[in-house]
Amino acid sequence: MDGTKETVGLMNVSAVCPISEMDDFDFSRLLDKPKLNIERQRSFDERSLSELSIGLAKGIDNFETTCSPGGRSGFNTPASSARNSFEPHPMVADAWEALRRSLVFFRGQPVGTIAAYDHASEEVLNYDQVFVRDFVPSALAFLMNGEPEIVKQFLLKTLHLQGWEKRIDRFKLGEGAMPASFKVLHDPIRKTDSLVADFGESAIGRVAPVDSGFWWIILLRAYTKSTGDLSLAETPECQKGMRLILMLCLSEGFDTFPTLLCADGCSMIDRRMGIYGYPIEIQALFFMALRSACSLLKHDEEGKECIERIVKRLHALSYHMRSYFWLDFQQLNDIYRYKTEEYSHTAVNKFNVIPDSIPYWVFDFMPTRGGYFIGNVSPARMDFRWFALGNCIAILSSLATHEQSMAIMDLIEARWEELVGEMPLKIAYPAIESHEWRIVTGCDPKNTRWSYHNGGSWPVLLWLLTAACIKTGRPQIARKAIDLAETRLLKDSWPEYYDGKLGRYIGKQARKYQTWSIAGYLVAKMMLEDPSHLGMISMEEDKQMNPVLKRSSSWTC
Repeated sequence: MDGTKETVGLMNVSAVCPISEMDDFDFSRLLDKPKLNIERQRSFDERSLSELSIGLAKGIDNFETTCSPGGRSGFNTPASSARNSFEPHPMVADAWEALRRSLVFFRGQPVGTIAAYDHASEEVLNYDQVFVRDFVPSALAFLMNGEPEIVKQFLLKTLHLQGWEKRIDRFKLGEGAMPASFKVLHDPIRKTDSLVADFGESAIGRVAPVDSGFWWIILLRAYTKSTGDLSLAETPECQKGMRLILMLCLSEGFDTFPTLLCADGCSMIDRRMGIYGYPIEIQALFFMALRSACSLLKHDEEGKECIERIVKRLHALSYHMRSYFWLDFQQLNDIYRYKTEEYSHTAVNKFNVIPDSIPYWVFDFMPTRGGYFIGNVSPARMDFRWFALGNCIAILSSLATHEQSMAIMDLIEARWEELVGEMPLKIAYPAIESHEWRIVTGCDPKNTRWSYHNGGSWPVLLWLLTAACIKTGRPQIARKAIDLAETRLLKDSWPEYYDGKLGRYIGKQARKYQTWSIAGYLVAKMMLEDPSHLGMISMEEDKQMNPVLKRSSSWTC
């Protein structure tokens, strides 16, 4: 690993990177492929799919195999200035300064960024900790700026924490569980640093973070693709860490669906919001983590066995999500006309969803052109709410087909006022209120209507929206959203979230100088400036997993 130090983040990528399209890539063909020797100067892509000689096709819009330069990008960077004639927005300098101010050091090395650097707040709570999910946009910003060492140290430190024994009361958590966050404790007397991790035992509701492990694998892939450094992912520790995370998800049980059953509050929405069951955010991240692991796991005895299980799950999961979670105008009309109480394997209304349970708002919300993955599907229950993170990740991971990805973008454009308003982007739509709010949230004073997770607007989602826009060939949508954010974010001191139906007001309990609001803006700007960065967090569609989708026939004529 020491031999890679001089090349990490400073790779010479002066040659034009090849752009290949992998539309016909079949994961099952990974199983018989020998280990590849990939040059570190090249962008790592699904264990270099071009060298697998699988499904090379024509195309110009595939960013997954576009080399990510790994050089500096953004404010005050010669490489960036040489590529672009325009001057960076004045906010960019302030954003980088604020991001660096949030750095956390362990024994002299940066290992992450704190959640918020808000000295005006009286209560620190856990905002002075390094959260796994919160650090992802910070990590991407540093990778895009040619500073991968902090990302490497973060990956190693969290991997070390995974090995700790994890207990809540008298119950021991699974070995593969990743922490929600960690904190560095400095002892000025002994002059020592130590780590303290939270695996959910200190969280509100005492819920383990299901998404942490998925984000860790996704970030490991992003680091590998950005630097071309395979040595980190191929260490025995990282290989074991990935397998332990996946063992928690791929173990056999009583499940009849390939989706993951989760408790409320297990992801970015970390309070009670009615997402228990099979939330779209977790399913999309699960899918992306599985695909990432497929490209990172070695083809040794242990790795090959894990890959075989991943491939089977990917096929089942993609079919299930594209078939049952997808909603567009026609599908909504079909559900509206469903028969109920169907029995046997011939049933079309497989989850016995009662049409009268469809909320009225969705009929007006659904445009003629457009669609999205709904929030949740389980027996006799469909959560029709829109969740931004899950749908954006579905596009980036190609859980959504090309047609579905385009439909999601059509929906965002058609419902711009509802989903973007005056500050991108609504975390969920619509807000739940009145009696439903009391029942679903337990009268949560933080998740009142159009606030926080209940229809609040979160600037951090700007980077996910921008990535989805670039992948679908609609950068003008991203530019419009970034322009909106630039009118307020710096002036408002980078709030955590905004409240109100249009996202007009700074959140009532929002922290200022929220790190992922800052990093999300920087990542969005750098991706729009240099779209090849998208390759870190984008994957192309595997058409072998495309199901033959048939419209429902469970309605009376």
